[in-house]
Amino acid sequence: MFEAILFDNDGVLVDTERLYYEANREIIGALTASIEFSPDVYRRMFLESNLGLASILRAAGYDDPSFIRARQEERNVRYSALLALHELVIEGAEAVLAELSERYTIGIVTSSLRYHFDAIHRRTGLLRYVRFVVAHGDYAASKPSPHPYLVGVERSGCAPQACLAIEDSRRGLLSAKAAGCACWVVPGPLTRGSDFGTADRILSELGELRSLL
Repeated sequence: MFEAILFDNDGVLVDTERLYYEANREIIGALTASIEFSPDVYRRMFLESNLGLASILRAAGYDDPSFIRARQEERNVRYSALLALHELVIEGAEAVLAELSERYTIGIVTSSLRYHFDAIHRRTGLLRYVRFVVAHGDYAASKPSPHPYLVGVERSGCAPQACLAIEDSRRGLLSAKAAGCACWVVPGPLTRGSDFGTADRILSELGELRSLL
């Protein structure tokens, strides 16, 4: 049925979502104690929609674009530092990619900045199984827009209905479905509780793919 599998990166293949949350939390906390930034707020703002740090700062009255850009850059630097300190590959991810890459075209469709993506995978060894990567800057609008998965479908050389997306977030699910792909969701610690009602299947862990495909 499927010819290509398009994996999200953060939270699906690598355990980085918690580190990105922490980087944002540190920047906000250093700025003011008046902004609530719980895991639930992060899930709603970052993983269900695409509002992010800029929207949080503007809502708190910080509306100078240069100030916001500076805080985003501080966040990005801190995230890079955290990536270097932790083991990142999600358990079972390499076995899944190794097996499925023998039968399917494997791509990654991510919202990560390219330099963060490259820093992550310099240590993972996972890209040996991957045919192509679609990262931030390769599309006109981020998830939940369909643009990232439309680019992924094009690069796969397959029809949308022949592509299966593997996601962990609601905004990723919406992006994949809007691009015409089937989407299976593997909820993670920061995305459980989101509405995954339109998912074609919900998995308890990534390793289930090996028996389902």
